[in-house]
Amino acid sequence: MHKSPSQNNNCCFICGRVCSPPMPSHSIYGEGFYRMELEVPRLSKQVDILPVTVSERLLDPNTDIRGRIVTVEGQLRSYNKMVEGHSRLIISVFARAVYPVDRFPDDPNCITLEGYVCKPPVYRTTPFHREITDMLLAVNRAYEKSDYIPCICWGHNARASSQIAVGTRVCVNGRIQSRDYDKQLDNGEIQRRRVYEVSVRRLTVCPEP
Repeated sequence: MHKSPSQNNNCCFICGRVCSPPMPSHSIYGEGFYRMELEVPRLSKQVDILPVTVSERLLDPNTDIRGRIVTVEGQLRSYNKMVEGHSRLIISVFARAVYPVDRFPDDPNCITLEGYVCKPPVYRTTPFHREITDMLLAVNRAYEKSDYIPCICWGHNARASSQIAVGTRVCVNGRIQSRDYDKQLDNGEIQRRRVYEVSVRRLTVCPEP
């Protein structure tokens, strides 16, 4: 099922206002990586708070850029992390280029993914009868790794995606969104959490060769 990934199977472009200072994330072969957050506007005037992982080669972590508008080009990536004894899927935009801009573009948040449906899609309707399907894509990348990206489909896309079989290769186009929710812990405490997913505008089933 899995093939060698194309460099175009995971591409995202976001433009937002930096709302947190770069904080150390990890290092690989002596190269330091930092994590920061961007406020990315929606057409509705709301904002998505999106995490970005950026190399010290692209951004000086000692420079305070909070409040600046920057454009990030890269990929949406995932990894598992143990949090309070449970494995959690951590999502972040991995920056390949970062540069300041003076204003927001017409579309400050877009992503294209090509991957495989790796869990049965979950279809539901809201109390207002809006149709939604949750779908998890496995998107291949180099060195036989994969990123697992949650996607959410609406309306006719929700109906179409709910019928897609596990293992089907699909291409999606949309935007990255953040969503806050309240999680009740085992001790009864309510904890505010944030998740990230791709809100799908267009969905295409890819023909197999």
